[in-house]
Amino acid sequence: MLPLLLASSSPYRRQLLDRLRLPFVCASPDIDESRQPAEPARTLVMRLAREKAMALAHDYPEHLIIGSDQVAVLGEQVLGKPHSFERAMEQLTASSGKSVSFLTGLALYNSSTGHCQVDCIPFTVHMRALDQASISRYLHAEQPYDCAGSFKAEGLGVTLFRSTEGPDATSLIGLPLIRLVDMLTAEGVQLP
Repeated sequence: MLPLLLASSSPYRRQLLDRLRLPFVCASPDIDESRQPAEPARTLVMRLAREKAMALAHDYPEHLIIGSDQVAVLGEQVLGKPHSFERAMEQLTASSGKSVSFLTGLALYNSSTGHCQVDCIPFTVHMRALDQASISRYLHAEQPYDCAGSFKAEGLGVTLFRSTEGPDATSLIGLPLIRLVDMLTAEGVQLP
């Protein structure tokens, strides 16, 4: 098996990949993550996942490189990482009682052969009706300012949900393991 590289500095993705019990290293890709004009969210996350994986190919020429990117979508609006209490308050207020779709782009790039697999895995969160006090309590307790949609599904964020639906719950956290296993298997990696 070629060595495995996670092209990410995300501790959440690292924790998820640990579940597969495969040795891997991490490196942060340095790419421009800006959305192109009128770029659909699905296209955006697939493009960024591919670019993240391929950005490190020169430094890791004999590796299987995993790239991933995620956006939250409320109606037609793409919700990014809030980075502040105020912005998170706005995002969760707007999401109250509604459904938020999370699109996670996943790429596995074989830097030895140049073969790249790319996919987009959807997951929907149906939010409870939230009042300002409960949103504020949640934000102070968890401070999810580095998370698309302003919550951490693996933590207290689950208290904000009415229900969820999708093919892979790990995609909500940012690395769809079920689809990744398919991609790794296609590259000859044996799991478990």
